[in-house]
Amino acid sequence: MVRMSVIASVLLCLVVPSNVTSAPLVKDVDVNGLRLSYVDQGSGEPVVFVHGAISDLRTWPSAVSETVAKKYRFIAYTQRYHGTGAWNDDGKKYSVATHADDLAKFISALNAGPAHVVGWSYGGQVAIIAAQNTPSLVRSLILYESGPASVLAPDSPEAKTAAEDRAKFIGPAMAALKAGDAMQAAGLFFEAVSQTPPGGFEHEPEAIRTTVLDNARTLPVLFASPPSGITCDSLKNLTQPTLVLKGEKTQTFYALISDAISKCVPNAQRAILPNANHAGPARDPAGFGAAVVEYLSKR
Repeated sequence: MVRMSVIASVLLCLVVPSNVTSAPLVKDVDVNGLRLSYVDQGSGEPVVFVHGAISDLRTWPSAVSETVAKKYRFIAYTQRYHGTGAWNDDGKKYSVATHADDLAKFISALNAGPAHVVGWSYGGQVAIIAAQNTPSLVRSLILYESGPASVLAPDSPEAKTAAEDRAKFIGPAMAALKAGDAMQAAGLFFEAVSQTPPGGFEHEPEAIRTTVLDNARTLPVLFASPPSGITCDSLKNLTQPTLVLKGEKTQTFYALISDAISKCVPNAQRAILPNANHAGPARDPAGFGAAVVEYLSKR
């Protein structure tokens, strides 16, 4: 039986890459005995971007990296098990805890700490745990529609509404995954979270479809992974300045979770990306990049 908290994580994970006209050289660095790929451009205070599930560093549009790199050191990497590289195990270590430890070691390996950390979806959960476990490495947090449904009070009206909304839009993807078709499930998740019409995934640019399908193999291990342990109470212990971003037109599920995070994290600031949904950083990369830079300029 699939854990509902893990389902919530998946729903906060699917990200949407965009066409890239130019890109910095992809490098790699040793982290916890693995070689993780990353890009690094610009100079100044480091800003590390953490992608969500069913994606990798390709998910960050050039409009985001170029906007940020004008004033800061933009860094984005591919998390363990993601991308196209071979796995060194069967995926049994896939978890928020594993990825958070990798993130901390990655920041240290690049001598980039303390870094501002931007987490999108599942990447936000990774960023939160890294900030809690290694606060000296995380200067601030920017969370775009991040965090599990466990931040909502159990049996609360918000939790019930979020669960109902989730059940309504992920049915087809869950059925495909249960049938063992991770590739079809990945495409259906894309359509669900980016609010495209049925069959819309097939009409997306090749770069988008390739990135999503390259990472479809992570779905089974993601669903088998343990819960993040992030709750409202645990968020109250965050000491880093935090910006909670959500899309103006995002689904109720994501909106409720983002609202809860902003209330639980001490002194968190809120911002809304106009006319955007869960895919906002890719659908409106200029607006997202500008929101990141605006927040960082006040730190």
